[in-house]
Amino acid sequence: MSLPHEMDVIAIAQPGGPGVLDLRRRPVPAPGYGQILIRVACAGVNRPDVLQRMGAYAPPPGASDLPGLECSGHVAAVGPGVTRWQPGDAVCALLPGGGYAEYAVTHADHALPVPQGLSMAEAACLPETCFTVWSNIVMRGGLQAGERFLVHGGSSGIGTTAIQIAAALGARVWATAGTDEKCAACTALGATAINYRRDDFTRVLADEGGADLILDMVGGDYVARNIKALADDGRLVFIAFLGGAKATLNLVPVMSRRLTITGSTLRPQSDLAKARIAAALAAHVWPMIEAGRLRPVMDAAFPLAEAEAAHARMESGHHIGKIVLHVGECSAPVAAGASGGDI
Repeated sequence: MSLPHEMDVIAIAQPGGPGVLDLRRRPVPAPGYGQILIRVACAGVNRPDVLQRMGAYAPPPGASDLPGLECSGHVAAVGPGVTRWQPGDAVCALLPGGGYAEYAVTHADHALPVPQGLSMAEAACLPETCFTVWSNIVMRGGLQAGERFLVHGGSSGIGTTAIQIAAALGARVWATAGTDEKCAACTALGATAINYRRDDFTRVLADEGGADLILDMVGGDYVARNIKALADDGRLVFIAFLGGAKATLNLVPVMSRRLTITGSTLRPQSDLAKARIAAALAAHVWPMIEAGRLRPVMDAAFPLAEAEAAHARMESGHHIGKIVLHVGECSAPVAAGASGGDI
């Protein structure tokens, strides 16, 4: 396959607001040992991209300095040692960075086939969210059928995915959201929605016996409230701290009620760890998708050159589900909704 020498990319000119995202030309990268080069169709937009743009989330050593942690597209070239993929294969993949570009490189074992029946735009919504959700609620959190599961930010990309996966596993699901429209979206996916502006989720869960597992992306003053909302032997998993990284914690209930508090970030993990998550997704989550039990919730899609608008949409807090960038051969852009409020 003949490849161009240069490509369009979105670079971060300097730390700052959405306006620092800059359309530029750069050389097309070459895949190294065990890597594949993807001709990007669509790229997912995620909150870590916003943090990186602001200068608060540096890429790991050796990763592209361009934002973008997931994409869909077709394999354009394979590096030495790769036998699993061939040029032309349709894939979606977790990236170490570099997704806001016409071509991106990733480890071959961090790619998965585009699920049957999904568009490239929908497939671009899967990797970052599915890797994050499965590794944290199942591999780390140990969610089982019949357990009570609470996810904060239920209308976000992570939240809408977590609701569907937990429901498919047979858990009872609750989700917090900040508007009636967002609560309705959570309900439609199988959760009991809690409007946190009106209702206290700690009381709601206490009336049900407490949550066996909570997936939290807020932190801050939610930490103590999450402890109250947990059942005995419950687990609390942190994946972000939009409400603050510091909190005061009373250790007495943690010890007396045998609670587990843990958390993770995905990007710094080893290639092997990510490959293991990908294998688990192929075995458990991709069959859910192809059976129609899980489908990405898309809020909006923007052309690559309008990455600034995509970031502004995310920072507004108005989105429900995922935001994507339309880079190459992708489905038609989805019109942005009119919902409001934050997660």
